[in-house]
Amino acid sequence: MKKNFFDKFADQAAYFAGSPAAFIGASVLVIIWAVTGPFFKFSEVWQMVINTGTTIVTFLMVFLIQKAQNKDSKAIQIKLNELVAAHENANNRIVDIEDLTEEELDEIHKFYENLRNSRSTNSSEKE
Repeated sequence: MKKNFFDKFADQAAYFAGSPAAFIGASVLVIIWAVTGPFFKFSEVWQMVINTGTTIVTFLMVFLIQKAQNKDSKAIQIKLNELVAAHENANNRIVDIEDLTEEELDEIHKFYENLRNSRSTNSSEKE
């Protein structure tokens, strides 16, 4: 499957942003900025450089990180659906669970908590 430009860019940018090189690079830039403060007499322009730079980078990274998380979530959901579908005793209504409302998810969560509690009670009675 061929990826479009944005998919390739987002994947590479998200990968790089989480790398030690990105952390070191950002740290070096902040140190350079801090060291140059006395030369610029800690002026408003000097402060605006870091404020503007970090704001722009943060704003853009939010979208790249969200893209990567959406992709990862979708892949994990597909893998979980495959596991549910492959298990003969599985409840198939769980396959599309991500489309339910919060209230519906809470109801299902309570059902499985009760099921777990009843099974743990039954197993402790057998001992």
